[in-house]
Amino acid sequence: MNPLESFLTRQGFVMLDGALATELERRGADLDDDLWSAKILITAPEMINEVSYSYLLAGADIIATATYQASFEGFEKAGIDRSQAASLMQLSVDLAVLTRETFWSEQDNRRFRLRPLVAASIGPYGACLADGSEYHGNYGLNKQQLIDFHRPRMAELAHSDADIMAFETIPSMLEAEALIELLEEFPACKAWLSFSCKDETHVCHGEPFAECAALADQAEQIIAVGINCSAPGHVTALLETAGAVKKPLMAYPNSGEVWIASEHRWTGESCDAIEAIQLYDAGARMIGGCCRTRPDDIARMRAELFAHQE
Repeated sequence: MNPLESFLTRQGFVMLDGALATELERRGADLDDDLWSAKILITAPEMINEVSYSYLLAGADIIATATYQASFEGFEKAGIDRSQAASLMQLSVDLAVLTRETFWSEQDNRRFRLRPLVAASIGPYGACLADGSEYHGNYGLNKQQLIDFHRPRMAELAHSDADIMAFETIPSMLEAEALIELLEEFPACKAWLSFSCKDETHVCHGEPFAECAALADQAEQIIAVGINCSAPGHVTALLETAGAVKKPLMAYPNSGEVWIASEHRWTGESCDAIEAIQLYDAGARMIGGCCRTRPDDIARMRAELFAHQE
């Protein structure tokens, strides 16, 4: 069963949420840590509920868990053993599910909306290194090593209450191949696969995005493919190169700023607004925001997409 189908049939699009970590920072969270947003699972989990709830109010059809940068290796470096790490990963899903259920029980307008989904976020190997390498993918690992790294976390999240897995900010075809192959060990699970891209035609590691998208299009358990945490100015052209893909295309760009990992800061100019209609017209049917985007961005894009279909 494809959990996206009812949204696409009824609305014509799926509204994703926006940034988690940078929104937590805006609200006062200290994320100057290798665990990034996963740190808040330990220090202030209620803040995650607050951010996720704000995205649901803004119109998100899917909220993501705070597991993008969570890994057993990363937690171990922080002095957290495997049992505790597994509990924190499950907590992340539980928080998202609780937030979704709270929203769904309180909203008078739910008759006009479909029950939102929870996506278990799975970032690339580079995310656990906390050095920005998810934006180049030059890890020096082979496919089997990547599979072995991702397996424990995927196994944990596969046995959670998440509705879908989100393979996000994947910089290379090799890591995409590893994730697709590993996903077959969990046949009941569906996932989307979203790449970080460096220009209008290539993923960050250098392979053509069109080839990476075609790879995902052939994978039975992958139900959408696209681009995230990439400059908004590149995304329309990237989507157009993947026009032959049959599965839903997705796009959730960042604000256009660049993350300087060595200095733990953002630089460059942000875009005025992510152009949801432009992304839709280029083929995207799952649309949202990544780093430095906010609930107001999601509310605006949702309204624009509905107006565009009238």
